[in-house]
Amino acid sequence: MKQYRIVVIDDHAIFIQGLSLLIGGQRDFHVTGSATNAAAGETLIAEQKPDMAIIDLNLGDEDGLDLIKSVAEHFPETRILVLSMLQERYYAERSLAAGARGYVMKDAAADTLIAAMRTVLAGKIWLSDNEQKRYIDSLFQPRAQKSPRKNPLETLSNRQLQIFRMLGRGHSTPEMAQTLSISTKTVDAHKEQLKKKLDCASAQELLRLAISWNKDAPPE
Repeated sequence: MKQYRIVVIDDHAIFIQGLSLLIGGQRDFHVTGSATNAAAGETLIAEQKPDMAIIDLNLGDEDGLDLIKSVAEHFPETRILVLSMLQERYYAERSLAAGARGYVMKDAAADTLIAAMRTVLAGKIWLSDNEQKRYIDSLFQPRAQKSPRKNPLETLSNRQLQIFRMLGRGHSTPEMAQTLSISTKTVDAHKEQLKKKLDCASAQELLRLAISWNKDAPPE
């Protein structure tokens, strides 16, 4: 029986321990390592070249999408499965575009996660039934109907969505600039684009919207 080597990258050590026990209950799965941040995670993957990396999108102040892009580019033999509390509607398609092969919410049942892992290891894509339906519907929806029905948040770039989320979590412009390794002017430019795309008349209105969205989102 083939033994699949799996690494877990998540910023919560206790969660990693529980997940490792769950995965280890499968005879052909073996968790060979873990990391709690993006840099350590990429180093781990480079050293072990595992069959699968399970990656959370929220890695403290780091963005899991950037890690996924790098791993997919440099270690294409490692299948990537996202396991996150961030809303699937806004992040599943972005994760696949970055190089992941599947997306599972952290509140999914254990057998759903195992099924997703086996599907991705088999070279297929895994999405929830609801997300698959939404994605397929978007493909067959007449072009003229797509724009009016699209949620404004879905039109944001990955960076804009990241800044919007950080704004709602109380990060200042200098903090965002430092975390994202960009200038404060670039952060401000993204905020201006956010105001336009989300139809906010002022910075305060954008801030209130970001706080409200983060409040309604599942806890990370």
